[in-house]
Amino acid sequence: MTTDVTTDVTTDVTTELTPESELIIDRLRQLRTLDAPTHGGHVLSYVYDSGLAELDELAATAIRIMQPVNGLDPTTFPSVAAMERDVIGFTKRMLGAGPDAAGSDEVVGSVTSGGTESCLLAVKTARDVWRAAGGEGIPRLVAPVTVHAAFHKAAHYFGLELDLVSVGLDGRVDTAELIDRLAPDVALVVVSAPAYPHATLDPVGAVAAAASALGIACHVDACIGGWVLPWWSDDLPAWNFEVPGVTSMSADLHKFGYAPKGVSVLLHRGRDRQRAQFFATKRWPGYPVVNPTMLGSKSAGALAAAWAIVHRLGEPGFAALSASCKRATDALTDAIRAIDGLAVLGAPVGPLFAVAADESVPSERRIDPHVWADRVRQLGWLLQQQPGLTQANGVRLPPTTHLTITPVTESVLEPLVAALVQAADEVRGVASIDPMQVLGAIGGVAELLAGSGGGEIALSSDQAFGVLSQLGIGGGAGGETSASSGGVLPDQLAPLLTLIEALPAPLTERLLIELLARLVE
Repeated sequence: MTTDVTTDVTTDVTTELTPESELIIDRLRQLRTLDAPTHGGHVLSYVYDSGLAELDELAATAIRIMQPVNGLDPTTFPSVAAMERDVIGFTKRMLGAGPDAAGSDEVVGSVTSGGTESCLLAVKTARDVWRAAGGEGIPRLVAPVTVHAAFHKAAHYFGLELDLVSVGLDGRVDTAELIDRLAPDVALVVVSAPAYPHATLDPVGAVAAAASALGIACHVDACIGGWVLPWWSDDLPAWNFEVPGVTSMSADLHKFGYAPKGVSVLLHRGRDRQRAQFFATKRWPGYPVVNPTMLGSKSAGALAAAWAIVHRLGEPGFAALSASCKRATDALTDAIRAIDGLAVLGAPVGPLFAVAADESVPSERRIDPHVWADRVRQLGWLLQQQPGLTQANGVRLPPTTHLTITPVTESVLEPLVAALVQAADEVRGVASIDPMQVLGAIGGVAELLAGSGGGEIALSSDQAFGVLSQLGIGGGAGGETSASSGGVLPDQLAPLLTLIEALPAPLTERLLIELLARLVE
């Protein structure tokens, strides 16, 4: 006996909302007014604006069509498998993983919910393959210190030792030192194309070759660069699957693929390796569970939007948007290099870069990048402040301000550059904030640090919130807060970034957990 399944795709039906539903939508629109602007190029992090309104409408329509679909089971919803097949196929060609001369097509992959899930699955797969090959004990994950924080999370979740290699002041890792860390207990070495903090392109070719010679997996994290570097420059060294020894890659469609959050692609070289990514069980009384990714039930909306955008743009469209990003990036880096007191850190690759104080000029001409970013924010542009970091070898990476450039940036270059220059002129010579002065003015925090001995600091939720309140963040007493941050952050973020850098990492992390938890509460 068979049952006919009626197709119920409703793509053109418009249902008017009831007055009650209209009130709900009005409330949602009011909530959105609290957010930073997602279009127009005024936020130079987090959002990736193509500048093409058509893509937004295309994505929204695709999401609406796929709204009821559960991506858990492509046998029930074969549209999910079809879209995933198309997106993965395009990604493979883009990342140099097409069939070889013999017709072999050994690179396979999955669509995930974002870069973090792609990174987590790359690490989980490497750990399991390492164990299956006879690895015992706690495996290591080796990477430059600039590797994305998602790999910190992966090591924490999956029980690997995170072995980070220090980098130079320009963000570059010493290739020999990185290769020196490789040994049989290494389950995975990770390099970035490029690394997010400073846009450094890691030495993919040399590391992958050394890893391959030792039988060690090599992952290239191209979450931010994967959908823009293929069209960036002919002068880039090989960084993708064209490099022998690269065993997996991640690339996010919700960045320079211009799709809505969250959708990413994780590719593996070899079917057997990729199958280790899966989870399957029949050991319960329900339906057999087979998951290629960490999620079970999941929306197919972001996948559908990404699929539609890939088909709409194709290689020519992505190439044109990449060229726009490059023109804007070149113009902005040139403009900032011309600002007395600021310096572009290192030799950035791709549409992102970091700005530091120019230590070569006298202090009265120097510009603190965080104070500068605060002033730029007051002028209507949001840059991302990154605290400094003292590495294991004692070398301190300076505090920086990060900018991510998107195609829409080219259309607002003139007012943006004007704001960057004006802010620099207004804060030039302003001394960097002394964290000890800030701490000394906050009762109880200094005592808390003195009692910690530099180790772990155990705080209850109430204690952590009390500290946040004294710091003037979290919506508690102690200072003016910013309306753009929902009233949880001070108007001036430079002092906060100074404290984040100065406080012990366990304390800072505990306070940030409390901040985000209280924000939702």
